Amino acid sequence: MLRIAVPNKGSLSGPAAEMLHEAGYQQRRESKELRIVDPNNEVEFFYLRPRDIAIYVSSGRLDIGITGRDLLVDSGAQAEEILPLGFARSTFRFAGKPGTVSGVKDLAGLTVATSYEGIVAGHLAEHGIDASVVHLDGAVETAIELGVAEVIADVVETGTSLRNAGLEVFGEPIMTSEAVVVRRTGADVEEPKVQQFLRRLQGVLVARTYVMMDYDCRVEQLEKAVALTPGLESPTVSPLHNEGWVAVRAMVPAKKAQRIMDDLYDLGARAILTTAIHACRL
Repeated sequence: MLRIAVPNKGSLSGPAAEMLHEAGYQQRRESKELRIVDPNNEVEFFYLRPRDIAIYVSSGRLDIGITGRDLLVDSGAQAEEILPLGFARSTFRFAGKPGTVSGVKDLAGLTVATSYEGIVAGHLAEHGIDASVVHLDGAVETAIELGVAEVIADVVETGTSLRNAGLEVFGEPIMTSEAVVVRRTGADVEEPKVQQFLRRLQGVLVARTYVMMDYDCRVEQLEKAVALTPGLESPTVSPLHNEGWVAVRAMVPAKKAQRIMDDLYDLGARAILTTAIHACRL
């Protein structure tokens, strides 16, 4: 039975459970449940603190975990990312009082407050910067005002909290993060149960990102049309009863679907989105 760690709270929890449900896995009904068994899929889920998941996975006690890339790196655990999941995206950056610091080179001799000591220490070492790192749990925006540090490093989503504290980001992002699937370093990723789990999640990602488009076009316009709709691998092309026409079916990015339909219309094609919520004909 595959043993999988899932975030029990925070911004990762809800989207992770929703994705697993879409992938066909049973999920807990109440937030107080810490463990459930899905016998139909031979999977056991453990609901843990997101910060602890990489550590549990690296120990080998659990086979797979869903956590944030930032939490994985910060933990220093012997675990590695095997699949990005596309939600809970954020950017990790330095921030300080406006006009005081312009880049990482200016951090030499300063103190940086953060909840992600592992990430910051590694980043400073990578750039050869000798600075002190103070670990704080929770919000770190007040560290500068209270004199604990001259600079902070934190996850930035909208930047509202930083602006409210009179701070601004500076320099290049330390890292970008999102939810990821992690596996113990050196563990067999090709294990059938692991591959099945990854395939299901990849199927959800494709379903969320692409829609199916069907269209008819003249044979002489086929190459131009297929260039607009290359599909995931290759589109399906079938001859029609009307001579000189073909039917094409291809997956297209949902965000670009309407523009692609416009471009196909310019080629004289007739298109329809067959898996969109609101089908649209041209």
